[in-house]
Amino acid sequence: MNTPSSFWWINARLGHLKSWEPHSFAVIVHCSMARLRLPLVLHNTGAKPIVPQDLRLTFPDEPAFHLPLLWMSSPSRLEPGPEDEPKLPAGFAVAGREAQQLRIEFEAPFSGFVAEPRDYKVQIQARVGHRKGWRTLLTFTLRAANIIDPDRYTVYSNAPLELTKEDRQRADAALLELLDEQGDLSAPSERKQRDPLNDEGDTGTDR
Repeated sequence: MNTPSSFWWINARLGHLKSWEPHSFAVIVHCSMARLRLPLVLHNTGAKPIVPQDLRLTFPDEPAFHLPLLWMSSPSRLEPGPEDEPKLPAGFAVAGREAQQLRIEFEAPFSGFVAEPRDYKVQIQARVGHRKGWRTLLTFTLRAANIIDPDRYTVYSNAPLELTKEDRQRADAALLELLDEQGDLSAPSERKQRDPLNDEGDTGTDR
C-alpha cells in the first residue's frame, strides 16, 4: 500500500456505524403509550468521527399504524427506577475505530405496539451528521413473548426463553386486559401516517 493510500486509510477514511442485538430490554406498554429502553453499543468502523444526531425505533413488518418510537432520553441505567438520571436527546460523536455503550429510551403515544406474545422485527434507525435522511443502524428480533407484565416498567431478557405455564398465563391475561383497554378508547377519525422506513426512501446501512 503506497504512502498516500496508507495515510487516507489510517487518518481520513469515513466508515459506518455498527451495532448488535441487545441481550435485554426494559419496556412498559399501556393502551395510550409504549416505552422501550435498550442497551446499545455503537462502533465506528472508520477513521473519522461520526455524529449520530437522532435515533428512532421502527417495526418494518407491522401495519402502517405501528408508528415509530422516538428517542426521548438517554438514561444512566437499564433498570428503570428512582435512581435514573435521564438526559434529553442530543447529538454525540463516536470517534474513529472506537465504540460507545449507551442506554436509549424510545417512546410514542398511541404507537400501535401492544406487545403481543410473539417475535417482532425491529429496526434502530439513525440520522448522522454527514448524510441525509434516516439510515438503518440495526435490525434485530424483539422477543415480546418474554414480557410478563406490560404495565410494569421493568427489564426482560431478549433471549429466546421458554416461559413457565404460570408465566404464560400471566402474560396472556395482561395482554387481554391491555387489548380491552385499547378497545374502549375511541379511535381518531384520521391519523397522520408516518413513514416507518425513512424520510428519503433509503433504508441502507450508513456507509
